[in-house]
Order: sequence, then C-alpha cells, then structure tokens
Amino acid sequence: MPDTTPARQRPRRLADRIREIVAEMINSGRVKDHRLGFITITEVRVSGDLQHATVFYTVLGDAHQRELTAQALASARGVLRSEVGRQTGVRLTPTLAFQLDELPEGASHIEDVLREARARDARLAEQAATAHYAGDPDPYRHPPEDPAPSLPPTDDGAPLPPAPLAPSLPPTDDGGPLPPLPPPGPLPPSPDA
Repeated sequence: MPDTTPARQRPRRLADRIREIVAEMINSGRVKDHRLGFITITEVRVSGDLQHATVFYTVLGDAHQRELTAQALASARGVLRSEVGRQTGVRLTPTLAFQLDELPEGASHIEDVLREARARDARLAEQAATAHYAGDPDPYRHPPEDPAPSLPPTDDGAPLPPAPLAPSLPPTDDGGPLPPLPPPGPLPPSPDA
C-alpha cells in the first residue's frame, strides 16, 4: 500500500512538477543552446527536505552528443532553476543536478544479449534436427519376438490351454526362496481395539 502521508506526497508532487517545467522549457526552445541534442526528461527525484532535485534525462545520439548535451544543461541550470522557482512557488527553490539516465543503454545491452541467445538457440535447434543417436535409437532390451510354440491338439482337436506359470519368488538373504504366504482368513484383531 503506498504511503499517502503529506510528507511523502509533497516531494513526489514537486518532482513531477519540476519534470514538466524542465521538459517544457527545453521543448519550447526557451533554452537556446546549439549543443542541446534530442533530449527526453525521464524522471526527477527530489530530496525529502525539498532542497535538491536530480533530473534524469536521455539523449538520442552517440557519446559525443551526450557530452555536448550535458554541457548545455550545465550552462542552462540557472535559467531552469529560476523558472522552476517561479512556477512552483516554493519558499526555497531546489538545486538542480542533471544525471544521464543509463536505463536505455542497459535495455539495449539486454536486447543484444537476448538477440544473441535467440541466435544460439536457433543454431542448437538446427543441430538437433540433424543429429543422430550415438548408439541405438532404442537402447532398451526387448524380449525375443519368437512366436509361442504351438501346442499339440487334444483328442477333440482343440489345442491344450497353456499351463499356468508359477510365480517366481525373490531369494531370501540366505539365497533360498521366501516361505509361502499364509492362506487367506480372518484378519487378526488390531492392537488399537
């Protein structure tokens, strides 16, 4: 359950408002700097005492473009801070610190790793489709498939029924067969009764 106390909501509300103000200032062209690249303000975090705000941003481009954008934001910090103070109306305007958001680079790295894993899985599936067993395809022993010997017919011409097989009992510890089971009968009384 989210904390809804006013002490917790105020920094969050101020952070959202700062994000809107800074993004509007950059997108509207009020910050005029040729070094400013294609920038997106992703998040703002405000300290609990409302004195410091960290603005996270992403830049479309290479490392050189990111460096130029960082320089442009550093030089425009005063203009952005004064506009934040004017529009928010807080008693003490928080200081602004700009931090490059590493999330898109991390996400692209994860995408590269997943792409590589899919390629390895496809190669492995291709190898498995053409693979052969090292031994027999069915390594288990099966009984011989010899047909049962035919029994001589009886006097009336019908074959004799097969003789029942005696069950084989496992040997005991001394190597002899197990003793026979007692005949079925009434159950002995249970000890709980």
